[in-house]
Amino acid sequence: MATALIYSCSNDDDKSTATETNAIVGSWQATELRIDDQTASDDAKNGRDALDFLTAKDCYIITFTFNQDLTVVAENSVNYLSIDVNSSGTGLDIPCPTEKDTDSSTYTYDGATLAILDSSGETVTTAATVNGNTLTIDASGLNIPNFNASGELIFNKQ
Repeated sequence: MATALIYSCSNDDDKSTATETNAIVGSWQATELRIDDQTASDDAKNGRDALDFLTAKDCYIITFTFNQDLTVVAENSVNYLSIDVNSSGTGLDIPCPTEKDTDSSTYTYDGATLAILDSSGETVTTAATVNGNTLTIDASGLNIPNFNASGELIFNKQ
């Protein structure tokens, strides 16, 4: 009876881990940077505002695609952002970048922690949760210029 109980618990743990990993499988687009306006840097505020502006135009500059085989493809257009003054000179415009950096790697996800092996062989570990079609990642754990402030990057599943 004890053997059956141990075997049963072991299978439940495996199923639970598999379910948590499966929750993150899919393509996720960054749509929001949640920061504290009182403590955030100007770079973080500008990053948030640029992300809001581009998301409203259906332009997504950070995308993660997590695959069932524990591989991940990260697409990042942050380095190609440019800010233009519109033709009337009354405001700013941020065109959707046409270039992006793409990085393929591996990941683990246990329902609370996301670990990604970066291109330099270092493991980037950050808090991450999936709630339905929303992925919330602790931005301070990422190495994305202007988006690595203390706050949360919100991703929506495609």
